[in-house]
Amino acid sequence: MKPTLLVLAAGMGSRYGSLKQMDPIGPGGEAIIDYTVFDAIRGGFGKVVFVIRKDFGDDFRSIFNYDRFGGKISVEYVYQMLDSLPEGFEVPAGREKPWGTNHAVMMGMSTVVEPFAVVNADDFYGADPILQMGNFLAGHAASVDDYAMVGYQVCNTLSENGTVSRGVCSVDADGYLVSMVERTKIERQGDQIVYIDNDGTHPLVEDTPVSMNLFGFTPDYFNHSNEYFKEFLRASQGDPKAEYYIPLVVNKLVSSGAARMKVLRTGSDWFGVTYKEDRPATVAKVRELIDQGVYPENLWKRN
Repeated sequence: MKPTLLVLAAGMGSRYGSLKQMDPIGPGGEAIIDYTVFDAIRGGFGKVVFVIRKDFGDDFRSIFNYDRFGGKISVEYVYQMLDSLPEGFEVPAGREKPWGTNHAVMMGMSTVVEPFAVVNADDFYGADPILQMGNFLAGHAASVDDYAMVGYQVCNTLSENGTVSRGVCSVDADGYLVSMVERTKIERQGDQIVYIDNDGTHPLVEDTPVSMNLFGFTPDYFNHSNEYFKEFLRASQGDPKAEYYIPLVVNKLVSSGAARMKVLRTGSDWFGVTYKEDRPATVAKVRELIDQGVYPENLWKRN
C-alpha cells in the first residue's frame, strides 16, 4: 500500500498577499507544490490529496491536476469548510475562518485510507525529508499510534525578511518527540538565533530540531483528531479565532502516552514564501538545485 501525500493548500497567506500556492517559482512555471509532488513520486507515494477552499477550488483544480503531473500520481481534492463540525456543534457567532491545520487534516478522512504525510503547500521541503517520510510510512502500513515528523535544524528554516513561527521540539534519547512548543517569533540576531516572547529574548542552538508541518500518520489519527476536536470546541467557545493546530493534537497524544512520534532528522534546507520578499531567494535556490541536478529543468516534461 503506497502512502498518500495530504497537501494543506486552503490558506490565503495573509502576509504574502496572494494565493501563493499557485505562484510559479520554477523555470517551467512550477509552483512549490510541484516540487513536493515530484519528490513524493520519487519517494514512493501513490496519491496526492489537496485540501482547498471552494472559493478558489475551480482555479486550483484547473492547474494542479492529474494531467499536470504526467499521470504519475493519483490526484483528489477535499474542501476545508467552516461548518465541517462534529454532530451537535455549530459555527459560533463571529467565526469567519476554518479551524486551523488539524481541522484541515480531518477533511481527508473520507478520502485517505492509507498511511499519509501532511505537508504545507507553500513550503519547499526538499527531496531527503520526503523520501525519509515515504520510507517510514511504507514500513508502518499496519501500525497504529506510531507516527513520525521531520525535524529540521532551526538554522536551516529562517527568513531574511522577518521572524518565523516554528514548533521547537524536545526529543528523547531514542529519537522520539517529548514535546513541541510553538515559538511565533524566531529570527537571527547577530551571531545567534533567538525566539522572542513576552518574557524577552531567548537563544536557540543552531541545530535545534523544529517542525515545518511535515508529519506522517496512519488513518487512526483521524479518530484521535475527531475526539480531541470536540474537547477543543467546548473549551474555545468564547474565542472566535481559536485554531486547532496539528501540534496541539500531537502534544496531547505524546504527553498522554496514547501515541508516539519518531523525529526524522534532516540537514536539508527549508525555504518558502512566508513573505512576498522571500520569492526571489526561493527562485534562486530552485535554480541552484536544478544546476546541481537534483531536479530537471522542466519538472514534468522530462519525467
